[in-house]
Amino acid sequence: MTLKKRQFALYSLIFSAVIGLMACASDPMESGLDPFAPMVFKEGETTLPLNPPNQETLVPFYVSNNAVFKFAIDTDSISADPDGVTRYTVVMTSPNGNQQTQYEGIRCDSFQWRLYGNFDNGKWKENTLSSWKDIKDHNPNRYQAALAQGAFCNLSAQVKSTKAIVQSLNPKGFTGGVKPTNSYGVQ
Repeated sequence: MTLKKRQFALYSLIFSAVIGLMACASDPMESGLDPFAPMVFKEGETTLPLNPPNQETLVPFYVSNNAVFKFAIDTDSISADPDGVTRYTVVMTSPNGNQQTQYEGIRCDSFQWRLYGNFDNGKWKENTLSSWKDIKDHNPNRYQAALAQGAFCNLSAQVKSTKAIVQSLNPKGFTGGVKPTNSYGVQ
């Protein structure tokens, strides 16, 4: 075999090896990027609201017949963010009239909620120990479940339209068999 034929054969072999490696690198299974693998959740930046809830945009919403508290959401605070979290301000009123205001988020994909902060003594206070918690569906004051199932989520997908969310909060839209008497639903 001549020197030129050997060089040509060597270059052809190297070229074939490089093309083969490139083909493997583009295969998602070989590259480690499995397109069917579950996505890893990366939460976006969250800042507490600057102002207290707007009393004119507070909309009451129905939770359950057994709810002890009354619940309302500040519709100005609702944001369906690109990270998959719907953030909102909720006002809870106890039977004796005391109120607690919280800024929270709900993830539809995992059915979890997170407390970002409380409004106390005229200012927002961040909850530095905040973490994602499972939404409890079987207790009387299950307002996160009511929001997730009734307004924020379409099964496990986030509702992106705040207009659609606000329309879903309409307490007059309650269609259950027994009208609530101790929550903000239809009296």
